[in-house]
Formats: sequence, C-alpha cells, structure tokens
Amino acid sequence: MTSNRIIAVENPATLEVLGEVPDQDVGAAREAVDRASRAFADWSRTAPRHRSDILRRAFEHMLRDRDELAVLIARENGKSLVDAAAEVGYAAEFLRWFSEEAVRPGGEYGEAPFGGTRTLVTHRPVGVAALVTPWNFPAAMATRKIAPALAAGCTVVLKPAPETPLTALALARLLSEAGLPDGVLEIVTTTDAGPVVSTWLEDERVRKISFTGSTGVGRTLLRQAADRIVNASMELGGNAPVVITEDADLDAAVAGTMIAKFRNGGQACTAANRIFVHSAVAFDFLAKFGAEVEKLSVGPAVGGAAIGPLINARALHRVTEAVDLAVREGARISHQAGLPEAPGYFYPPTVLADVPADATILREEIFGPVAPIVLWRDEDELLRQVNDTKYGLAAYVFAGDLGRAVRLGERIEAGMVGINRGLVSDPSAPFGGVKQSGLGREGARDGLREFQETQYLSVEWST
Repeated sequence: MTSNRIIAVENPATLEVLGEVPDQDVGAAREAVDRASRAFADWSRTAPRHRSDILRRAFEHMLRDRDELAVLIARENGKSLVDAAAEVGYAAEFLRWFSEEAVRPGGEYGEAPFGGTRTLVTHRPVGVAALVTPWNFPAAMATRKIAPALAAGCTVVLKPAPETPLTALALARLLSEAGLPDGVLEIVTTTDAGPVVSTWLEDERVRKISFTGSTGVGRTLLRQAADRIVNASMELGGNAPVVITEDADLDAAVAGTMIAKFRNGGQACTAANRIFVHSAVAFDFLAKFGAEVEKLSVGPAVGGAAIGPLINARALHRVTEAVDLAVREGARISHQAGLPEAPGYFYPPTVLADVPADATILREEIFGPVAPIVLWRDEDELLRQVNDTKYGLAAYVFAGDLGRAVRLGERIEAGMVGINRGLVSDPSAPFGGVKQSGLGREGARDGLREFQETQYLSVEWST
C-alpha cells in the first residue's frame, strides 16, 4: 500500500528537475518495517566478520564510484564539486571504520566481588532502527548512521530528506551490490515526514530512533519516543563559536575560519556561527578574512564554483531576513562576494562587522554563508557570551599558546572543539553535542554502542 504521488528532485543551482522518486505514505512505512523485521532474525545472527566484509566492500564501491557520486551530490544538494568529493570520501570512511568495529562487539568476563558467581557481559543489536537524515550531507549523514547500525546487527528503515533522496538510493544500491541481504536496509522517500516517522515510533518492532536535524523536530521525536521508551540518538542544532585570541597566527586563523564557516556554503550544524575576535587583532583579521571571502566564487557546482546555492527558496528567504535584521540592529556588511547570473537560490558570502553582542543573528543557526564578527577583550566575559546559548555542538579556538587554547576549549560548553583547526568531524572520533544540541554520539566506538543493548549473565560458579 503506497501513494501514487512523486517527489520531483530539483537542482537548487539551476532549478532543473533531476529525477523523480515515490512520495510514500504510512502504508509504505509499515511495509518497510515488515521487511526489516523479517530480515532482523537472520541479520542479527550473521557472523560479525560477514557483516564486516559487506561494509568493507561497500566502502570500496564508494571509492570506485567517487566521481559519479560527487556529481550526484553536487547536483542534488548544490554544494561545490570539491565539497561533494570530500563528502564522498568522508562518508565512505564510516563504512570502513565500522567494518572494522563490527568484529569487535565487545564484552566482559569477571568474578563477582563476593565470589560464587561469574559475570558475563555481552552487547546485542537493539533491533529495527529508524534513521532520519538531513539534506546538507546526504551521503555522510546516511553512512554515519547506517554503518554502525549494520555493524551492530540491526536492520534499518531510513527516511532521507526529500530534497536529496537520490544519494540515499545510490548508497542503498552500492550496499546491495556489496552483498547486503534484502530487507536489511529499507528506504522510504516522502515529503510527509511526520506521519511516516510517527508510524515507526508507534511500531513495537522499532526499537531505535536516530535523527539528525533541527532541535525543534528533535524535541517532538523525543516526546513520541518517550511513549514506548524507544532508544533515541539526536544530533540537533548548533551555534558554533570561533574564538581568536590576540596571539593567534592570523593566517592560520583566517584559513581555519574559512573552512569552519564556508564548508558546504555554511549549511552545516558545525558551521561557525559567531566569530569572536580579540580587539587587538580585529582590524588585521577582518582585512585578511574579508579579502578571502570576496575571492569566493559563487555559482553552480558544474562550473567549478567554491560556493553553491542554498537548498531552496525558503532557506534563501530565511538567510536574507537574518542579515537584514542584523543590519537594522547595528551590524554592517563589510565584505561580500559576488553573485552569478543564474536562477538558483544563491546568497553572497557575507562578512558582518560591528555586530552587537545581543544581536538576534548570534542566537540562532544562520545555516548560510554569513559570518558575524564580534569583538572581545576580557576572557571571562568572552566565555560568558560564548556559552550564552541553548546549543553546544561544536566550537573552534585559535590561539598561539596551545595550553591557553586547550584551557579555553575545556571551558566552552560544546561536545566538540577544534583547536587551531576549522574541522572537527572524523569517523574515529565521537561526534555529538551537549545541551539542546542532542543526545548520544556518532562515530568512534560510541557510534556502535548507540545501536547495541547491554546484557549480563550471572553464572553460578562453584569453587
């Protein structure tokens, strides 16, 4: 049972329709769980080495098809080809990392303190896992969830974003080619996410929800998950600060901030959202940083541009309104890149100077190529401003004194801090935030544990 509606997938740079996929309904969602539930018994008992081999082959297939996948992502998402190629490599690494973790499910053996028994601790797959992924990293956000779920022995129902379903379907084909059995990974494409995901959360066979998206939607899903006490992982919004001290290497700080701010056109939950520059180096930093921003080429990925479009008209309107409000509140546009003559949803990379500490743009995710600069002088006041947010996903510190940089990083309320670098994501490291930026971690060994339940056996032991 499914609807006859379709989703027309649009290239946000050219507005051309790239393809069509089914716009599925709750009937399709139930059928996906039926298939995943039937497949779970065999997949959960499959030898870890066999699961590992499938993930490893999928990793190799992704690298084999890297150029083709990069073009697909660039056309579907709008990001530059350089960014898209980097995403394919990053996404593939989750398949490799968890192919290696699949054969290390963990466990413990010990003697009880009072003697007479032995304790055996094992880790088992949670069950059918519902995964919900966003459009901004359509390959990496999918493999970051799919790979640990499959490595743990779970089966998966996945709802990709309606803006970028083609990448998810391409990944599913690669996994099938690598030997993944039917039913282990089921994909439901829909524009009506609420009823589909609610159907999964209401189904007794679904024992896990892993979501990446906005904090508002995450709260709603957590309320629904609470009704059945469903195991939940949430990677939610961010409001990442960049701190630049008076002794920082300014060239390195500029280069790192460019990455932290403009990777994927600023459409990332880890993107620099607030740039705090010490007043002693503010003039020089702004000149160097602004010059780099003005050099950024904007346009369709196929033309080799560094910055692509925003994902849709709604995003373009939201970013435009945020900058207009910031200017009304006292900020000024100090530097800006040019725009192409193209029909897509383009916004010029923009630097905002003289941003008041209480400006609205500093309180919410921008999710676009806009860099607000805030001056600071006192370290305690700086940290108060940095931590004055409901979010706590990523942060960045650039300082000449490494000890000071680490001390500052430790005082920032964030799950991840880049020290003298503008990138924090790594499959071998635990990705996640604090406060309203989420629950749980993805990547590293923590990522596997998110899809496992712990069981212990207390064994009578005669001595």
